Amino acid sequence: MSDVIITECPRDAMQGIKTLIPTEKKIAYLNALLKVGFPVLDFGSYVSPKAIPQMADTAQVLQGLDFDHSNTKLLAIVANSRGAEEAAAADEITFLGYPFSISETFQQRNTNASIEESLGRLERIQNICVSNNKKLVVYLSMAFGNPYGDAWNADIATEWMLRLANEMNVEFLALSDTIGSADKESITSLFTTALKELPEVEIGGHLHATYADVQNKVKWAYEAGCRKFDGALKGLGGCPMAKDDLTGNMATEQMLMFFREINLDLGLDNKALDEALNMLPTVFP
Repeated sequence: MSDVIITECPRDAMQGIKTLIPTEKKIAYLNALLKVGFPVLDFGSYVSPKAIPQMADTAQVLQGLDFDHSNTKLLAIVANSRGAEEAAAADEITFLGYPFSISETFQQRNTNASIEESLGRLERIQNICVSNNKKLVVYLSMAFGNPYGDAWNADIATEWMLRLANEMNVEFLALSDTIGSADKESITSLFTTALKELPEVEIGGHLHATYADVQNKVKWAYEAGCRKFDGALKGLGGCPMAKDDLTGNMATEQMLMFFREINLDLGLDNKALDEALNMLPTVFP
């Protein structure tokens, strides 16, 4: 079996869609994804329904999920301690994800908090995770640049990675290309540095890309040593807080094509994968 871990992100695919997807359709789609055998499923978020209306039914969706014959672990996004408490109370959830931006502008847009305020939130969320036997995944958003003019370079991103790991005891970091700005140089540099400097931390990539760029970006990250990748079928989604024009997620089927080409078997159920792909037009407006 391959050591590559794919997190499928239907939450990220859905969250920016303004037309509300019926809860029963979300449940049916997520249950189809559970049958595929992805190691982790980013299924929902416990955030303000005013900020992300599409995710207001996350608790109801969770109640409808069928874990029979599935070893997939669930991840939920949280933005504050209230959401973390709610997510941590659910036995079915293993991972809590927190979006921490190294761009002051984007941190305000995404979580309505400054970077300093977010550090306090992050500490409280980490304590909640420890108390409830959950694992905290920190998404280092705008890790590859930002469109707002905030100071950015690879050294700044590296400094934040080290600080979060050493001061906050963060054990799972996802380097996030929030607006699809990463190129070969930045991907190679950041992943190589992160994996070298933080050998005890699990480093993943939450990259965004156009459909045509997916295989290049996954190749560059894989060659730099990354073995954890986030994606969404057909490259749907993108961060609704980032820009008016969304750059979609890494298309999972394109990533899988790359891994097949280098003869890696990720152990997924291809028939179930095809069935999930066929459901997309009925789920996404």
